[in-house]
Amino acid sequence: MSGTQLPFSFPVSLWLPLGTAVLAGAAIPFQAGANATLGRTLGHPLSATLVSLLVSLAALLPVLWLMRVPLPAPAALARAPGWLWIGGVLGVFYISAALMMAPKLGAAGFIAAVVAGQVLAALLVDQFGLAGFAVRALTPARLAGAALIVAGMLVMQWGSAAGPGPAPQPAAESGS
Repeated sequence: MSGTQLPFSFPVSLWLPLGTAVLAGAAIPFQAGANATLGRTLGHPLSATLVSLLVSLAALLPVLWLMRVPLPAPAALARAPGWLWIGGVLGVFYISAALMMAPKLGAAGFIAAVVAGQVLAALLVDQFGLAGFAVRALTPARLAGAALIVAGMLVMQWGSAAGPGPAPQPAAESGS
């Protein structure tokens, strides 16, 4: 094998989806921190969840308009199975949990726990073909990968069990 060859084949067509997913994941700690600070500023986590979702709506509406996305047909909404609506409920749960738990666990600790939860739930979703996904069997390799992720989460929490570090310093005001 030459020095430039990889020991496995990796389709080029996956670079864009993987890169986009990595960038989306990279945004999550910033979202959690911003929402947690918003919750402290507003005095209640659910107030911050509401404001965050309203900002999301305000950001989405112009994009829908610019892309000329038609409104969903009421008949299509009526035909949708009831379980589809859980996505919005889970979004509220995630945002609320993030803004309450991220300050307690730290950005890395929170994200490690979120990723562990995502992987464990995704294994169940794949195994049983839930939420519209095709069935993908739980193999020893997939189980081992999930175990490593859970172990990594536990190591990160154990490594920070001594408590939070020094309190963050407020950002310096500019323009004075």
